[in-house]
Amino acid sequence: MESRRFFSSLSLLAALTVLCLCMGVRSQLSTNFYAESCPNVFKVVRREVADALKNEARMAASLLRLHFHDCFVNGCDGSVLLDGSDGEKFAFPNQNSVRGFDVVDSIKTAVENECSETVSCADILAIAARDAVVLSGGPSWKVLLGRRDGLVANQTGANTNLPAPFHSINTIKNKFAAVGLDTTDVVALSGGHTIGRARCVAFRSRLLSFSPTGSADPSLDSTMASELQSLCPQGDDGSTAAALDRSSVNAFDNHYFSNLLNQRGLLSSDQGLFSSDEGVAATKDLVEAYSKDAGLFFKDFANSMIKMGNISPLTGSAGEIRKNCRVVN
Repeated sequence: MESRRFFSSLSLLAALTVLCLCMGVRSQLSTNFYAESCPNVFKVVRREVADALKNEARMAASLLRLHFHDCFVNGCDGSVLLDGSDGEKFAFPNQNSVRGFDVVDSIKTAVENECSETVSCADILAIAARDAVVLSGGPSWKVLLGRRDGLVANQTGANTNLPAPFHSINTIKNKFAAVGLDTTDVVALSGGHTIGRARCVAFRSRLLSFSPTGSADPSLDSTMASELQSLCPQGDDGSTAAALDRSSVNAFDNHYFSNLLNQRGLLSSDQGLFSSDEGVAATKDLVEAYSKDAGLFFKDFANSMIKMGNISPLTGSAGEIRKNCRVVN
């Protein structure tokens, strides 16, 4: 009996230890991390993001995408911003895809003028992503802060870890699971495609003129397919961009999910969320729920952004606070 109690106590201690370790990283991030060291950081970043969106509404999606592509490689450490031929920005999924680096430079300069060598580039990405969504009509959330910047980029990791527009839903779910995100996160964060654009090269395999079968993807609305074929003719270099949500291009809303119900998802990875293949009933249910209830989508999106922002951040004495987001100090 005593031995059972002993091992039971050990099991409880082990469980509590694991729980504490899991909560440890999150506890080091807080919403008021810069309350004393840089109290105006939120105002400064919001002002710079607002100015950027006045110049180009599409920049909202670009800033959101930068944060996403940062967190999926090495965790949320600002490594996507590093220059160099071996940088993540030159990985295949990021080439001619991630953008907005000049806007991040402007935000960093403004923040440095406010409080020098205090706010990390990784935290700037997290705040800017939230502000980009809010200024596009989407939900707000309390951004947890206290990340530090990584010292190295990981181009191989970017090539391996980032979901691609041609990946199956099961593959995408596995990539999300690898960083601690679940099926709800997959569908909610995919809803970020309610803003932004994608180049023809990302979806033209679904069109008649580029399909190896000689016919358009049957899961793509025929009228939309015809429109896209005109936009992406044969011989084109694939750089022309189309809106991911053609019903409300720059507005952050739930129309993206309504589009999927009508086979009007631009990317195969978008439309796959509402596919009957591969046992993705859970994603179909969420698509239907979000299409009917924008409030539910907004709530889940905000929660998923917080979860994503907690992927393996550098805290404490790890990493550094970069003076220039493009290079290590």
